[in-house]
Amino acid sequence: MASISQPGTPGRKVPRTRSVLLSALLPAVLLLSGCIADPDPSVTSANSPTSSSRRAAGADGVPTTSAPLETTQSSNKAPVYWIGRSNSNVFLYREFRDVPDDENPITRALRAMMSETPLDPDYFTPWQNPKNLATSISGTNVITVDVSADAFNSNLDADMAQRAIQQLVYTATAAGASSGLIDAGQQIEVVILVDGHTDYLAFKHVKLGAPTSRSAGMVAPVWIIDPQQGTQVGDGRVKISGRSTVPNGKLHWRILKVHDNGDKESYLTGEARAAADPASSGIFGITVNLAPGNYEVRVSQVDPGKPEDELNVDSRGFTVR
Repeated sequence: MASISQPGTPGRKVPRTRSVLLSALLPAVLLLSGCIADPDPSVTSANSPTSSSRRAAGADGVPTTSAPLETTQSSNKAPVYWIGRSNSNVFLYREFRDVPDDENPITRALRAMMSETPLDPDYFTPWQNPKNLATSISGTNVITVDVSADAFNSNLDADMAQRAIQQLVYTATAAGASSGLIDAGQQIEVVILVDGHTDYLAFKHVKLGAPTSRSAGMVAPVWIIDPQQGTQVGDGRVKISGRSTVPNGKLHWRILKVHDNGDKESYLTGEARAAADPASSGIFGITVNLAPGNYEVRVSQVDPGKPEDELNVDSRGFTVR
């Protein structure tokens, strides 16, 4: 397992404005199974998706779209993006997390992304809890993130490294938009500095420092928004909501009943359609009547050639009390 060392030639020093800087415990090095660095790793720019991510964006029925920017909300929950696998692809998924309010919204969302464990066990993060983390916003809708090098202490291949950078970009822009700190009507970019410098080689593959926006094709094709993993809901009419990247696309859903011994049995099945209106961003809704107990909902896109397959499935476990 290789750890990340300081870059040999640091870039120029960049001053920070309106920064928040806190310290945390140094992390242990993380090794992700199946994400081993190549002996001769390729180098990409943070604002240039890798070739395989561009292929994945158009493969297996996945359109090259990105999640719409979050809207302003009054909740103190922070939008945090994680990495998750669906079929043979890897995508970004979002959770809303309770976070302390002792930092600005962007910093606390990124700190949660780098230090906490996703609620959903199907998701993960390659980031490590950094010693230093600060963020600032310029008047041109550019978010600057300054993080210490220990955040990159994971051994990743080039594709996973690019996704990790996009995970940060999605989380930072989501937190800025949902908190009202940035103008969601304009393009938002993120500049990532490492210990105040540009040109750091993140995870030994991605050169940082250039303004970077959300890349298309990174977000999950199917994504359950509510209920979140592990939540409790009242019995009776249970509402399940989410989004699909295929407007008006057909979706298949299943409700599984989870027994005390962990066994699951099919309980309810059905079909739904994502909203056709572009303004609704492919939102879908399902309402079912459920008695108290533990359940899992699974939602997937429908492959016309193989309607029995679960294509780009997302799942959530929840309890009806």
